[in-house]
Amino acid sequence: MDALQGIANGFSVALTGTNILVCFLGCLLGTIVGVLPGLGPVGAMALLIPSTYVLGPTSAMIMLSGIFYGSMYGGSTTTILLNVPGEAASVVTAIDGYQMARKGRAGAALAVSAVGSFVAGTLGIVALMFFAPPLAGLALSFGPPEFFALTLLGLIFLSQLGGGSPIKSYLMVGFGIFLGTVGTDLMSGTTRFTFGQVELSQGIELVPVAMGLYGIGEVLLIAEKITGLPQMIKVRLRELFPTLIEWKRAIPPMFRGGFVGFLMGLIPGPAAILSTFVSYALEKKISKRREEFGQGAIEGVAGPESANNAATAGSMVPLLALGIPFAPATAVLMGALTIHGVTPGPLFMRQCPEIFWGVVASMYIGNVMLLILNLPLVSVFASIMRLPQHLLMGTILVLCLVGTYSLNNSFLDIYILISMGMIGYVLRKLKFDMAPLILGLVLGPMMEKNFRQALFMARGDLWFILGRPITSLLLSVGLAIIVLSAWLRSRRARLKL
Repeated sequence: MDALQGIANGFSVALTGTNILVCFLGCLLGTIVGVLPGLGPVGAMALLIPSTYVLGPTSAMIMLSGIFYGSMYGGSTTTILLNVPGEAASVVTAIDGYQMARKGRAGAALAVSAVGSFVAGTLGIVALMFFAPPLAGLALSFGPPEFFALTLLGLIFLSQLGGGSPIKSYLMVGFGIFLGTVGTDLMSGTTRFTFGQVELSQGIELVPVAMGLYGIGEVLLIAEKITGLPQMIKVRLRELFPTLIEWKRAIPPMFRGGFVGFLMGLIPGPAAILSTFVSYALEKKISKRREEFGQGAIEGVAGPESANNAATAGSMVPLLALGIPFAPATAVLMGALTIHGVTPGPLFMRQCPEIFWGVVASMYIGNVMLLILNLPLVSVFASIMRLPQHLLMGTILVLCLVGTYSLNNSFLDIYILISMGMIGYVLRKLKFDMAPLILGLVLGPMMEKNFRQALFMARGDLWFILGRPITSLLLSVGLAIIVLSAWLRSRRARLKL
């Protein structure tokens, strides 16, 4: 099935009544999640996985994907109007977006943000549509050694790009891998680290861990803060029209941001966040009006907001083509597919074309829905921030508890949720990034399984594995990243002396 036939089949799936409804719900919830600071798309997606049990795998993926890319739209609203980033990927937008709002151009900033998100998101989906199938075909030649090297490279890359101390990232990856070893070893049948708890023999689920780290941890963190919001800048509907000059300045950054964002999405790590910094730096470097950046340059809004939306499409490529999530949000999507009995990987497009193409087609539909939602209703979404914080946090807490228990009707999952919530709170206070832990939990078991299968193939000969061309190339890239990162850190340290 070629791309055009596939997308035609996808629209026939996505345009059914149920899938249009869940797509709208996903986009709406994603926008709300983007507006509200704290929870983020990962926590929201993990929170809502139990609600997808009544849906088929295609509908479940459409709704959860809508939350993922919809949160990128919503995050810009409070960033521009209140200088309160609703989503981590909108932090860069605050630099110039809020300054534009203070100068009376909030409507123009919001319109450019929404249109840029739509343009770049659409470009990213087109690239996903044509890029993922050939990559999946290439991956069919991969064996366990190549997949082991690829997962290891992903964890190394994430540890270097996650921000902060690489040592902290390595510790979080190690902790995530350890959690992934709990349960029954599928190759030997023995139980590991269960401490006599029969329920632990099935392993630790991704959902209670993600809910605890991102949901409960954030509730505890917000509970200790008593802060008011700044005065929200009001925007009328007739003000949502940039001038012709503003459009001329904003359109090129939209396309550049889309290109940068999609490429960054293919790299392991928090692509949506990193792409905004790369796009902002690029726009500032090539601009003829550098002095305006930080003072309300419209390019500083158009580029980053386009980049983070294209990055969501790019990050779907490794998941759907290789079955390997390179970002926390796609790790949750993979968990949802697994719960619904679907295993993503190189054969995913052949075995489940209705899911792959249905999700891709729904992203086109969702982008149109989000454009409509995020322009006329921008003031409505911004007013959500005025709801009492204790009600919002209390609702999140209850939903986390109910959602976790509904997974297996097990109190053990509740204990894991609460434990990970407390751990997440402490780790946030110590400035640890949660993303390496989540990906360590998901990629760790995959890495172990492929490594042991590779050793079985090679009859214990490690050099046979290392001698395979693709494996050696991937491992060499990983080693080069570690060495280069260490050299750059030591060089920066010397320059500070």
